[in-house]
Amino acid sequence: MALLGSGALALALGLYLFAALAGGWAAARNAKRLQRSARNALLAALPATAAATGALVVAFVRHDFSLVYVANHSSRALPLGYRFSALWGGQEGSLLLWLLILAAVAFGAVMLNRDLVDRALPWAVPILAALASFFAYLLVFVSSPFDTQRAPVDGAGLNASLQNPYMLAHPPLLYLGYVGLTVPFAFAMAALLSRRLDARWLAATRRWTIVSWTCLGLAILLGSKWAYGTIGWGGYFAWDPVENAALLPWLTATAYLHSVMVQEKKGMLRVWNVSLVVLTFSLALFGTFLTRSGLVNSIHSFSKSSIGAWFVGLIAVVVLASVALVITRLPLLRARSPQLESLVSREAVFLYNNLLLVAFALTVLWGVLFPVVSETLRGVPYSVGPPYYNFFLRAFGLPLLLLTGIGPLVAWRRASLRSLRRGLTWPAVAALAVGVALIAVGAGTRPAGLAAYSFSSFVLASIAVEFVRGTRARRSLDGGSWPAAFSSLVARNRRRYGGYVVHGAVALLAIGIAGSSISRASVERRLHPGQAVAVDGYSLRYMGTSFRPGANHDELRAVLDVTHHGKRDGLVAAGRNHYHSEAFFGNAVAIKTDWLRAEDLFVIADSFAVDGSVDVKVIVNPLVDLIWLAGVVFLLGSFVALWPDPREELRLARRELTVRKVVPA
Repeated sequence: MALLGSGALALALGLYLFAALAGGWAAARNAKRLQRSARNALLAALPATAAATGALVVAFVRHDFSLVYVANHSSRALPLGYRFSALWGGQEGSLLLWLLILAAVAFGAVMLNRDLVDRALPWAVPILAALASFFAYLLVFVSSPFDTQRAPVDGAGLNASLQNPYMLAHPPLLYLGYVGLTVPFAFAMAALLSRRLDARWLAATRRWTIVSWTCLGLAILLGSKWAYGTIGWGGYFAWDPVENAALLPWLTATAYLHSVMVQEKKGMLRVWNVSLVVLTFSLALFGTFLTRSGLVNSIHSFSKSSIGAWFVGLIAVVVLASVALVITRLPLLRARSPQLESLVSREAVFLYNNLLLVAFALTVLWGVLFPVVSETLRGVPYSVGPPYYNFFLRAFGLPLLLLTGIGPLVAWRRASLRSLRRGLTWPAVAALAVGVALIAVGAGTRPAGLAAYSFSSFVLASIAVEFVRGTRARRSLDGGSWPAAFSSLVARNRRRYGGYVVHGAVALLAIGIAGSSISRASVERRLHPGQAVAVDGYSLRYMGTSFRPGANHDELRAVLDVTHHGKRDGLVAAGRNHYHSEAFFGNAVAIKTDWLRAEDLFVIADSFAVDGSVDVKVIVNPLVDLIWLAGVVFLLGSFVALWPDPREELRLARRELTVRKVVPA
């Protein structure tokens, strides 16, 4: 396996280098035959990279501990599913996964846009190949997963935090998000180098961007769900530096997906959109660097290694080269670019949205970097905690939430007072009614929470207004039933109405965050068998402990009988897991969800004593499950927006036919 894997990686590196160098030469001199050869080399690198990845997976499945990486991240007792996920359990394997995804993404992007790449954007191939060459070089010469040793009897095991079902999906989704952002970056830079600054590169990368953005958003939510159910502290997002690093490119990609609609519709914001692409990709690289440099302390980080400096170099090259290229192409980007006609228009709302998203992203970035800057320049360690981030979340998030509801109701170019009044009346009434109701029941004591609930109601009402208006219009034109008119409405503009569904997910997320962070109740107590603890209408009586041995870990649980307002509500079991090979104790919290009451009963049990007593912490988390429901709605909206539209495909085909006539082979 070592020989096969290292040989496949060396072959992939050679193919990527040829595609980068020959492709760049061919693009600069319009050498079509060499250009096609470089493209074929890039495509051929995918099976070579897949062979290397397959060799490492087989080594894990077979317990081939002669590979240092396998011995350090697996054991004979590790279940089969986690032997597959051990591929990304360490630095070398995660780099290999990154390269595999990049190879697949480059293959798909080039094949699906072959004519566009060949005729108008030949620089896309060498840019993709150059980025892949960087990761292949690290895997071959700096941090190889195929280093060998004399095989030990057993391995050291997999990080216990990764032995969780959510970790089977979270890292691959995160990497799909990070790596997928390479496509819009490569095509944008290719458009600048080729001086092809029309909207073709936008159309070619639109779905890649949405898929990457969706994967990144789902990865963040899955990571939050993992933290909520595994770490055992009662929360789901701690503003950890590596958590923030994943959030950063998602925020700027969200800004780009909104502003790119303005360019497609009005031809505006071309400089801004290219700049957002560069910023988003750079932040994706920064997130990858942060987990591997040892620069910050985080449970998500790998140990400090030598490749951190390599990533600093890559980020510097990407940023400097991209900024220089944008500056040199400014006259072309600004040429024939329309101006904003009114501050009260949909394009203006999108611009306000963009400014808030980017400002929030840069604020979070500064929170991550400031401790490092402080310690480097002043020698004083400094930490930036949740109060800093929560302040700016309210400062930028609440206006963003309001704009999410206003944007769909404002006309393009210039909105009249009459159209604004007609569009905003019902959402404003809904928001006002919710605010008054909350104040009346005594739930409006915190202004930020009251604003979050009211603005979320505004967003949901504005979405409902748009769907009702559109469905009524379709029914008046086509006739038929209301469901048929609704289906026809969504089918005719999937991007628009899929986006509205995503806006609904944002509103649910805001309600979940506001409710779970403002209104929680908790109690901590040491219990002996037979004793009970009460909190917020719940009573939990400690019945005793249970112990269950397993192949890879043992489970020790405190069993508690739950009643709610005197009515029995079942049993919960919380405790600790002992992982044998890893010599690690991990939390096993108990979460009892009640959808009717919209709350979680969250139980942590720790410090089991020989006399049978145990420390128990009970938290009642209201509305937190709306966050996970928001993830489902978010995925649904993304699917709607991504679903192929025959009318859009026809428009793209006509545009490509025009391109072929204007740009002959």
